[in-house]
Amino acid sequence: APFVIPVTETAVNNEIPVETVTPSLSEKDFRVRIVDRVEAASDKVSLTDARVVVGGGRGVGSKDGFASLEALAELMGGAVGASRAVTNLGWRTHADQIGQTGTRIAPHLYIACGVSGAIQHMVGCKGAKHILAINTDPEAPIIAKADYAIIGDLHEVVPALVAGINEL
Repeated sequence: APFVIPVTETAVNNEIPVETVTPSLSEKDFRVRIVDRVEAASDKVSLTDARVVVGGGRGVGSKDGFASLEALAELMGGAVGASRAVTNLGWRTHADQIGQTGTRIAPHLYIACGVSGAIQHMVGCKGAKHILAINTDPEAPIIAKADYAIIGDLHEVVPALVAGINEL
């Protein structure tokens, strides 16, 4: 039959010889050289540990558009995440990506700003206890999956939330 390899008598009887090899390599044998190790200095909450995650999608509009999301996350002691579309555009790093090919999150509250709600993204946030979606499109798939929704421009809604929290 095609793609079938016959089993040898040696393999059946477990008589396969094992040879231990200790290579002798010098530093110049490697293409990569470690010049320094620096631990990331960050007191930010990680996506996986955050009780609140503020996520941004393509609706944020630009790299600079994340400033208000960062302000909201900081006020709430949370972390900022992003959709794959955003990381593909280079607005955020892959480390911030929420979804099937990114980080899976399980916060108490996920605030999704300008996120359409593609299935791959929703896989990454299905562990959230509550989802608040902020989107201008009432038909966006995330609206149906959210516990709460604000239909509006995130560039107006998020600063208003920040101002409201600051008044508390």
